[in-house]
Amino acid sequence: MTEREFEAKLAELDRLLNDPEIRMDPDRVWSLLAEIGTQDMRSAAGG
Repeated sequence: MTEREFEAKLAELDRLLNDPEIRMDPDRVWSLLAEIGTQDMRSAAGG
């Protein structure tokens, strides 16, 4: 995942969690968290 994709996923997650006009989609929230968490672990491992 590129830095741009990572930032886009973070922005989408932020909107889902904090924008009262956007309907909460728990499946999408968990999916984004899983993708972001995987990327974060790769960064921490140096890859």
